[in-house]
Amino acid sequence: MTDTPDADVIALAGKLFDAARAGDTATLAAYVDAGAPANLTNDRGDTLLMLAAYHGHAAAVTALVERGADPNRANDRGQTPLAGAVFKGSDDVLDALLAAGADPAAGTPSAVDTARMFSKEALVARFEGRPEAG
Repeated sequence: MTDTPDADVIALAGKLFDAARAGDTATLAAYVDAGAPANLTNDRGDTLLMLAAYHGHAAAVTALVERGADPNRANDRGQTPLAGAVFKGSDDVLDALLAAGADPAAGTPSAVDTARMFSKEALVARFEGRPEAG
């Protein structure tokens, strides 16, 4: 018995990570529906959801969370999909992740910390449940 991953499995995983980066919602949904793990991670701990969120693909984010992807799962650096969406400034991805139950306080830095770091006060207020100023 060997611990070496099968080349076909590695190729399929690469295809899924590429689909997440590209926002290929149909491909992601089809493979997860067929049994691919919704929380599949790469060698850095980035999930399909993290990659879709970071690259600004709200429809892919929604499809993945509807299929069981964890919106609070951090990568190996402690980053969450929501913090990545704050960094990238993707409002539709933020909305999709928050609707899916993403926790603005999860991760290191958290989405709240990331919003503060980039002076996104409206997001800080939203995350903290305060009315927006101005």
